[in-house]
Amino acid sequence: LATLRQAMPARSRPHAEAFTVSSARNYWEFPAPPIDAEIVRAVGSAINRRHLVCGDYTGDGEPVTLTLEPHDLVVWAARWYLVAFDPDADRWRAMRVDRFTPHMPTHTPFVRRDIPHGDPVAFVMTAHDRGDAAAEWQCRGSAVLALPASTVARFAPGGSTVEYDTETTCRLTLGAWSWPGLAGLLLTFDADITDIEPAELRQALHSLRARIGRGLEPATPPRPER
Repeated sequence: LATLRQAMPARSRPHAEAFTVSSARNYWEFPAPPIDAEIVRAVGSAINRRHLVCGDYTGDGEPVTLTLEPHDLVVWAARWYLVAFDPDADRWRAMRVDRFTPHMPTHTPFVRRDIPHGDPVAFVMTAHDRGDAAAEWQCRGSAVLALPASTVARFAPGGSTVEYDTETTCRLTLGAWSWPGLAGLLLTFDADITDIEPAELRQALHSLRARIGRGLEPATPPRPER
């Protein structure tokens, strides 16, 4: 991007310099649908100008119209997220930009606030309700993990979802190429798991336990020759 800016005509540079984008490490590469550049431009311009942005957001249900204080854009796992404060709900949001359709510019200024964790990247990576959806896999299942939702959200593979359960537990829904592969992904979190669905995932975990048990058995010493 820096190289492109240097080569741009002077009249085009203000558009490229209207906003900055933060990039976060991706633990699981999973393609996301292409994003409309005009949406990124409109949201980025509102961030740069510190103007409220109004638009329709499609989450888990019907689209809702929101008026937000846009603060930052974050790209993570090939997905664009908007970090914004929602004055009506009095809370911060991490939202998928590809699910947001902005209306006309509001030209209404706002005063920037301190972002949770002091960092937009950290906020997005620990937000379990950031608008992700479970991807289509050959095998897909879920389980309740004995970990906070914010912890699991940071390391959950792309194409998975995290649902808040309690302060110390959450439900992770994810997919993989096989049931043993899915079971292995759950075990990487190194936490107790309960309420495992479906039956195929439970069977895969039973099989892995048996294999690991056999691998931990002491080797049979060779018989002495007569």
